[in-house]
Amino acid sequence: MDWYLECSLDGRRVDPAGLPTVCECGQPLLVRYERERPSLAIRSSLLAPRSSLFAIRGMWRWRPFLPIANSEQPIALGEGDTPLLEVPRLAARIGLPRALVKDEGVNPTGSFKARGLSAAVTRAVFGGAKAFTLPTAGNAGVAASAYGARAGVPVRVYAPKTTPAPILAQIVAYGGDLVLLDGHIGDCGKASRAYAAESGAFDLSTLREPYRIEGKKTLGLEIAEQLGWSLPDAIIYPTGGGTGLIGMWKAFHELRDAGWVSGNLPRMYTVQAAGCAPVVKSFESGADRCEAWAEPWTIASGLRVPGPLGDRLMLRALRESGGGAVAVTDAALALEAREASRLEGIDFSPEGGAAVAAAKTLQQQGVLTAKERVVLFNTGAGWLYRNPAELPPGT
Repeated sequence: MDWYLECSLDGRRVDPAGLPTVCECGQPLLVRYERERPSLAIRSSLLAPRSSLFAIRGMWRWRPFLPIANSEQPIALGEGDTPLLEVPRLAARIGLPRALVKDEGVNPTGSFKARGLSAAVTRAVFGGAKAFTLPTAGNAGVAASAYGARAGVPVRVYAPKTTPAPILAQIVAYGGDLVLLDGHIGDCGKASRAYAAESGAFDLSTLREPYRIEGKKTLGLEIAEQLGWSLPDAIIYPTGGGTGLIGMWKAFHELRDAGWVSGNLPRMYTVQAAGCAPVVKSFESGADRCEAWAEPWTIASGLRVPGPLGDRLMLRALRESGGGAVAVTDAALALEAREASRLEGIDFSPEGGAAVAAAKTLQQQGVLTAKERVVLFNTGAGWLYRNPAELPPGT
């Protein structure tokens, strides 16, 4: 392997062989590469037309930045290469005329989770995993079940009973062994880890293995490419476990180190729901860790993560980038998801609505200005959250 693992807390080096989890200190591990930095010639080839039926598409065309050998074939379903869309009517509504939306709802499993689970399952299968387990707030369970099916490896998923019904149906459709529990994702995490210890199944929990970050990192790589190898002024990102935020910040540094981009890196803004906002609370208080949020609740189930393991890494990225953290109410995020979908024809999830609501708040506070290019994330498809029983009569 031409990479190694590094403890995110103290920098100690860890061997990537087998099935690595977290550092012995309990903190997440990060991938560091020893290969030659990707050249500008490689960058040019990424922009070349991909007309062949067998041309590499999706996130795995970023192999020079990913933990995979040339001889290895990833467990893939065509994830990545999602659109970065101009949204003129939505931009006018929130007072940010240069706003863009990165729509992750068009991924194979309906959310950005496809990226991270493709990478995690790929490396775990090569490492010898014979079964998987994970807790989920929803979309990670769908993605894990799908990529487990693609790999021919069974997946057990622990989910709160309050998870939206369409998401649970998708987990079952992909063959996931679904276990529903009272409580939140933290409670599901305890049950999943106990099952892993008992059964030998490999734990795919957020940041309890090092490769989901690498898959999510491709979000940042794609944004740079889609903007002609420049970067936006700011990114608004709905945050639960935080792998996307952490991964993008890692990607921007790797791109700059390789000479593919230059100048200032984007200011990173996390948005959470007012009913579960541990990162916002810690950012505002100046803390470097998060306290577990008591009685978390929000209709945006992906944001219902009371005690993220990646709290240090998220807070570090927010502060290093000069960004911030915003909490929005469920009423605000639901309204903005509806309005954004109606205005632009993009299927906004509640989490995507949270990003819109946060951008509107930051514009009103003068934190974001009309001159700035701002990328908002719609992290998943809205249809996964809709109960058919809630549709208007006659539909």
